[in-house]
This record gives sequence, C-alpha cells and structure tokens, in this order.
Amino acid sequence: MTAPALVALAHGSRDPRSAETIRALVAEVRSMRPDLRIEPAFLDLSKPSFPTVVDKLVRAGYEEIVVVPLLLTEAFHAKVDVPAAIAAVEAKHPDLKVRASSILGLETVFLEVLDRRLRAALKAARVRELDALVLAAAGSSDALANQAVARLARLWGAKHKLPTVAAYASAAPPATGEAVRQFRAEGRRHIAVGSMFLAPGTLPDRAAELALEAGAVAVSEPLGADTEVARTILARYAVGAVELVPV
Repeated sequence: MTAPALVALAHGSRDPRSAETIRALVAEVRSMRPDLRIEPAFLDLSKPSFPTVVDKLVRAGYEEIVVVPLLLTEAFHAKVDVPAAIAAVEAKHPDLKVRASSILGLETVFLEVLDRRLRAALKAARVRELDALVLAAAGSSDALANQAVARLARLWGAKHKLPTVAAYASAAPPATGEAVRQFRAEGRRHIAVGSMFLAPGTLPDRAAELALEAGAVAVSEPLGADTEVARTILARYAVGAVELVPV
C-alpha cells in the first residue's frame, strides 16, 4: 500500500525568497524520507497552489494526503484558511482522504535553530556580549497566538539568563523597534533580535529594519531550511498518517 503523500502547505508571499526557502525546506524533508511523495504548496501569492498540487497527486494515483501547515501559530490562517482550502479539494475529489496535521507550531527545539542563526548574526556584527533579547514574530489579532510567542520568549530568556520580550511585525504591540528602545531606555546597549519566522519576506524585513534603526546590535535570519524544522514536519506527518488508518 502506498504511503500517504505529504503536502507541506505554506502561506505564500510576493517575495520570491519565501517560496525558495520553502522549496529548500521541502528538499531537506525529502532527503530524510526519499520513500515519500512530498510536495510544497501555497495558500496564496506563490506557486504551486494547493489545489494544483492536489490535482497532480490525484492524477498520480494517490488516494490519501497528509497536509502539514507550515505555520508557527494557531491564528487566522490555521483556523480558517487551511480548513477552507482542504474542504475545497475534498469537494472536488470526494474519494480522496485528506488529513490536516497540527501546525508546525512554536516547538522549543526551534530555539536551538534560533540560537544558531543568532550566533551567525552576532559573529558577522562582531558582537561578543548581550544584555537583552527580543524575539520577533509575525503577530496576530488572535491574542492566544501572541501569548504563545510570549511564552517562547520567556523560555528563550530563561535559557540565556537574559531579559527577553516578544515583539511583533504586525497586528500587536510592541513592534521590534519599540522593544529595543525600551531596553535601551533601561540602560541596556547590547540587544539582539531573534527572528521567529520560517522564511524571509516583508514582515521579517520590516521587523529587522525597525530593530536596527532602534539600536539593536544584530538580527538573526529566519529559521529557514533547517534540519530540526524538517524533522518536525515529518513528525507532524507521522501523526496525520496514523489518523488516516481506519479503526
């Protein structure tokens, strides 16, 4: 019996770097599981679209698909856009079994990825000491999603024994610049920003720009096509594949 196909479903962006990063991440996942059919897809703004990928998989004979939403928080895209996209392909292909896994989420292991990215940024900036951290994320009108980022920021700060706050690129305060300025008002001068974004794009760029303007000494790159992120995708897929097995 053929294993279910894995569709890594990202939001999409007008910035071509975003889709390039998602494709690189999918390539990393494929390298770990060459036995699986694994495809990237996007909800909007980038190609291939989710319906296009599903159509291709159906033509290839797949009867089961596990969709792993490449989203870091349970906000609007996870609660509305992904279920709507899945409902649409199920209506078009009534014999197809589709299971959406949990979102990628804010796994604590991602802090290891964040640290690697930040070390690279600090090395490039020739900075050796820090006295505060800012965890930058997309932000949402969903308070619970923002609270999840704030919890991760607290864990990150406890790990490094540094004062740490969450900041957001949209929809919620504080912005990264505000967070950096507040630390500077307290007399802290070596403030670094960790980018809790999956891929480059307008929001990460804006968060970085505001932070540097406010006096941050370094801003890390997004998580990107990292092995730990790829492993998490496969873990989400494994749970979804099991849920497709009839009881």
